[in-house]
Amino acid sequence: MSNQVQQVAVPGNQFASDNTAGACPEALAAFLNANDGYQLSYGNDSYTPAVADRLREIFDADCDVYFVFNGTAANSLAVSTCCQPYHSVICADVAHLETDECGGPEFFSGGAKLLLATSVHGKLEVPSVEELVTRRTDIHYPKPHVLSITQSTELGTVYSLDELAELGTAAKRLGLKVHMDGARFANAVAALNVPPGDIVRAAQVDVLCLGGAKIGLPIGEAVIFFNRRLAADFAYRCKQAGQLASKMRFLTAPWLGILADDVWLKHGRHGNAMAARLSAGLERLPGVEVLHPIDANAVFVALPESAHRHLAERGWRYYTFIGRGSARFMCSWATAPGEVDALLHDIAAALQTA
Repeated sequence: MSNQVQQVAVPGNQFASDNTAGACPEALAAFLNANDGYQLSYGNDSYTPAVADRLREIFDADCDVYFVFNGTAANSLAVSTCCQPYHSVICADVAHLETDECGGPEFFSGGAKLLLATSVHGKLEVPSVEELVTRRTDIHYPKPHVLSITQSTELGTVYSLDELAELGTAAKRLGLKVHMDGARFANAVAALNVPPGDIVRAAQVDVLCLGGAKIGLPIGEAVIFFNRRLAADFAYRCKQAGQLASKMRFLTAPWLGILADDVWLKHGRHGNAMAARLSAGLERLPGVEVLHPIDANAVFVALPESAHRHLAERGWRYYTFIGRGSARFMCSWATAPGEVDALLHDIAAALQTA
């Protein structure tokens, strides 16, 4: 099947992405509260520094924090800050840097090359990273300078602290800066049940792109520099790239809603629980193969072609990927148990017609 969303005629039944859910109530309330009265523009409002301070508390780190509209900007600008045009960035062969950023990292870095390391269930391993760094040392090879780690991964798996520590230690030994794509970082923190700072310290992260939209914000991501020297001119990068919001309060205030009382982690746990519920039901169905461990909020399964057609007719929306008739079902903060159960019912019916 082609890499596309199943086309259906009716709305609803949405498992295509955790981006499809609306803003969570906590974020929406904070957004509306920020609409009251006047505030200075371009981040000089009262909300933006408050969110930055809250993130410093959460990560227990003296870090620099910036806000952008989307994940492509966050990743591309963060990576470009870490390297020169003649450098290279090592990432997993399934990383969004490679597959979903439309060449953004290369564009904003002025030409830095992505080097793809073989991944296992979406996870990088030290030998594959080391091989790319040591493969060549001559001036004709783009000098490896950044390691990009996705947590949780594009295939729904989560690195353990030990796995991150191995990668982080290897990266520093090899002279690499560490970028973390944390589009679903909340789901990883919820899965590991550890303080968020433990994850970035284990991997020795220099810059984290912290996802907000997928965990309940209406829009926006945070770029957090734990290596503050790298952030020296990042504000200029944001401005040049069209990522400096004039009414910044609307980009930042919703963070206060989800960061209060660990709401972001509550939503992460819920998405993970819905994926676990879906996976448990699928494993009881004959003819279904779960393709990757279910650590976070994504479920990848192999289904017959006829089952895909049946589900499309029933109005289910999800992504299909090239090879083996695989499907990705993504659960969000808003996914209800009844929706999972209805999907399982229709998958079971679809398999009977296969």
